[in-house]
Formats: sequence, C-alpha cells, structure tokens
Amino acid sequence: MPKTHLHRQKIQRRPVHGVLLLDKPLGLSSNQALQKAKWLLRADKAGHTGTLDPLATGVLPLCFGAATKFSQLQLDADKTYEAVLLLGTKTSTADAEGDVIETRPVSPITPELLAEMTRRFTGPLAQVPPMYSALKKDGKALYEYARKGEEVEREARHITIYKLEMAPAHDSRAQAAIKIIVSCSKGTYIRTLGEDIGEAIGCGAHLGSLRRLETGGFTDSQCVSLPALEAMSEAEREACLLPVQSLVASYPLVTLGADDAGRFLSGLRRRGTVGQWGPDAALVQVFATEPAAFLGSAHVTADELIPGRLLSPIEVQDMLTTRSTASPVSSSPAASAAMA
Repeated sequence: MPKTHLHRQKIQRRPVHGVLLLDKPLGLSSNQALQKAKWLLRADKAGHTGTLDPLATGVLPLCFGAATKFSQLQLDADKTYEAVLLLGTKTSTADAEGDVIETRPVSPITPELLAEMTRRFTGPLAQVPPMYSALKKDGKALYEYARKGEEVEREARHITIYKLEMAPAHDSRAQAAIKIIVSCSKGTYIRTLGEDIGEAIGCGAHLGSLRRLETGGFTDSQCVSLPALEAMSEAEREACLLPVQSLVASYPLVTLGADDAGRFLSGLRRRGTVGQWGPDAALVQVFATEPAAFLGSAHVTADELIPGRLLSPIEVQDMLTTRSTASPVSSSPAASAAMA
C-alpha cells in the first residue's frame, strides 16, 4: 500500500483493545511501524512498548486501547536479541548507520577468545549509554547533542546480561564478524555492548544487524509482519490481536464475584478472608466472573486487594462486545480453570 495512501486517506477511528505482536521491519522507526498498524486497524488509541532502532527488526508489541495501561510491564521486561558485530571498524553511532570513525586490524578470533569475552560480558555490568539515544540530559535527548557534534557526560547504568552466546560469523562488510545472542535486563544497549566487546578484543566493532527475538515472554515466532497485515481483511487483522490480559498473564490470578468486581472497578480496595486473594503479591491479574471479564491489575497486601491499573467500564463493555473476552482466559490456563 503506497505511503501516501496510508497518510492521506481519511478513516473512521474506533475503539480497539488488545496487543499486536509486530515483526518490525528494517528501516522503519518504532513509531512509524506503530502508526501504520494503527491506521490498518483504524484504532483510536495506540502505543508501543519501547523503541527498536530503524536498523533493528523483530518483536515489537503494540498496545491498543486499554492495553496501553499495561505497556510499562513490557518496558521493564527482560529481552533477548541476536546481533552481528562487525569487527575492525568503529562508527559514530556504534551501528551500521553511522560514519566510520576508526579502523584497526583484527587478530584471529579463536574459541578461547570468544570464551573469554563471553565470561567477561556475562552477569552484572555497568554500561554508559550511547550518545545516539533518546535518554535525556538537561531536558534534551542525547541524540540532539550528538547530531551537533557535542558529547556530554553520561552516568553508567547498571544492567545484567543473563546469557551470552558468541560464535564467528561471515559478513562481507568486515574483516571479521561475530554473531551474538544476548538475554538481558531492561535498559541494555546492544550497540554499546557490541562496541565494548570490540574494545575488549582490541580491534573495535560496530553493530551490523540487530534482531529482537523475545521480550517479556513474547517471541518473534508469534509476530506478524506489516506486509502480511496489509494483505488481510479488517476482521483478520483483529484476529491477530492478543487480549489485553496477555500483558499480565504470567502473574497470579484473582477472580471476583459481581459485588466485589463492581466495587473493585470503581477503585475500592477489597478486604478478603485469610488467603482469599492468595499470598502477598506485587502484581496480580483480576477478573470478574459475572460476566467473565478482565478488570485490571492489583497488588495483594495482608489479605487486602488493592487496585492498580484498571479498565474503565466502557473498556470492559467494548471488550465483551467486540472480542470473546467471555473466555478471558485465552491467555491464561489458570484463568480458564477459574472461570469454568
């Protein structure tokens, strides 16, 4: 579909609630990808769950309607990436989009060297964010300084690399290359990790490619591409949406009867009997049973259910009428049993 058609044709927006797992294409920003998907679904409210650079592809969960209330959970989630490091060359952006600023010879990449780099870069690390990033300093994004040729001091951030796999790779763009698969905590910059590995090897490096394989339990095998989405009917596009509660499906489940559900949805705490809501928990997913519907999140402290992010009554009604939330539990086997 031509780009001009996407942006010029007037469409009637409508409430859409759910999560679309998009395989972000190469060359588009996360926001550009979001706007295209939003247009295709005619959604009136949407947001993404943390940016992927235009150079990157892979899992980009897009939240529509009520799902935007729970997007922070994906921002905070652990992630897994696959990347190719091009050795011997540093660039201004630490990836293939930047200008070459330094070249150095590359020594042989031996199994012993890779084993040492894997050990060195696994576990808790302090990482200085790149200048080409959206982090702010004195109210301005770092990339704004970088584009003017300015470099400002950045504080190192504490991250964790849970797992790192490294293997030699072949790439015509470099003297030598390494493929890495990284499972990491939020806030990790793979461009910076690649650059740091290149410095530790002694030859410099930049990112040749980057793909997000997983975020918060969602994997690239679950994703749909923009071309596939464009080829679908509107009903087929809607069928690609995961329910809002898929964003909290890994958390403990609490179900409420009609009286408690109504009060909870209005923001009132619910006092339960001992153990009624389960053990104390920082986050639980909450469902009503009459009718079966997802209500939002809460936390449990001393047998008290304390509302967190709540759906509005209108959102609950929208979801009951536009999707089969009558089986809220499509994303949670535990909920399925509870609602039976």
